Amino acid sequence: MACFDKVRFIVVCCTLIVLCSSCGIYSFTGASIEPEVKTVSIEYFKNQASIVNPTLSQTITEALKDRFLTQTSLMLTDEDGDMQFYGSITSYSTTPQAITDNQTAALNRLSITVKVKFVNTVNEKSSYETSFTRYVDYDSSLNLSDVEESIVTEIVEDLIDDMYNKAVVNW
Repeated sequence: MACFDKVRFIVVCCTLIVLCSSCGIYSFTGASIEPEVKTVSIEYFKNQASIVNPTLSQTITEALKDRFLTQTSLMLTDEDGDMQFYGSITSYSTTPQAITDNQTAALNRLSITVKVKFVNTVNEKSSYETSFTRYVDYDSSLNLSDVEESIVTEIVEDLIDDMYNKAVVNW
């Protein structure tokens, strides 16, 4: 039985060596970044929505920076990164949802839309310019100001997932 364990150990080690020494553009986080890409720059996301959440620009900008710093080995640079993000918040709105029989809303929906331009100077094919919209529904008996912070946190996380995944996860 010891011989079988030794062979299995060798096979596992060889497999790990092959996986770790492959082309180098894949990571365990799912990111597919070319080895030539070393830096990322993320411009401040301006708030151009008609309703302005005063901390939203900073929150989105810092969350995107944090995602790249924690899930890639890229260095953050102020400008002209190998990967570049530009964007603005174009919509921040709340709308009634799920109208009941007495014509009142059972739920309200907070929606945030962010317009993003992503430039990959190494692989232009992966560059994009698009808008991402995410929302969360909340009980209409609650004031938005009471639930806004937690809802915005959830929406921002989803928006960052969308921006990051479209830029570096090629599934």
